[in-house]
Formats: sequence, C-alpha cells, structure tokens
Amino acid sequence: MHRSWWMENGPGCTVTSVTPAPDWAPEDHRYITVSGCLLEYQYIEVAHSSLQIVLALAGFIYACYVVKCITEEEDSFDFIGGFDSYGYQGPQKTSHLQLQPMYMQIPLDNN
Repeated sequence: MHRSWWMENGPGCTVTSVTPAPDWAPEDHRYITVSGCLLEYQYIEVAHSSLQIVLALAGFIYACYVVKCITEEEDSFDFIGGFDSYGYQGPQKTSHLQLQPMYMQIPLDNN
C-alpha cells in the first residue's frame, strides 16, 4: 500500500488503471500498474533524499561561515575610536570609588 509520487511520475513511466479493482484494495485508492520506467522509484527516492541532505549540509556550512565572518567583522571595529587601535581610551576605574546607597525621605502630611 506504499504510495510514492515517483512511482507514478518517474521518467518514462506509463500508468495504467486496473479495472475492476481487487476486493482487498481500499476504496479511496486507485489501483494501477506502472510500466516502462527508466529507473525504479526506490532509486529515484534515494537520489532525491541524498541531494536534499547534501544541499542541507552545504547550507549549514555556508551559514556557519557567514556567522563567523560577521562576528569577526564586529570584533575588529572600535566603535569609539574608529579603526585606530591607539584611539580614545576611556577613563579607568579607580579602586577607591565605591557606590553608596542613597536614601530618600518623603514628607508625609498627617492632616
């Protein structure tokens, strides 16, 4: 009961409908014979699947290459000083500067 698109539409295949359909065949399926194919549909399906795997692998490798190029490009640019490696140097943090909590008092009216 395997239905393959390549079985009916393969290169050189001739599809002939068989009437009457045998009793065991489901009513929603048509009963056919296929002849004259240049290749059996199993070989075409394997080649088709192999091509999809190769294309997917090539796409994944290319995507990794693009991501690598983009991240290298972003890392090599100094946003403040341009492309100069000796450009603007930001202020250095000193060790004696510490953040202290700030408390606010809100006046409350008891009227």
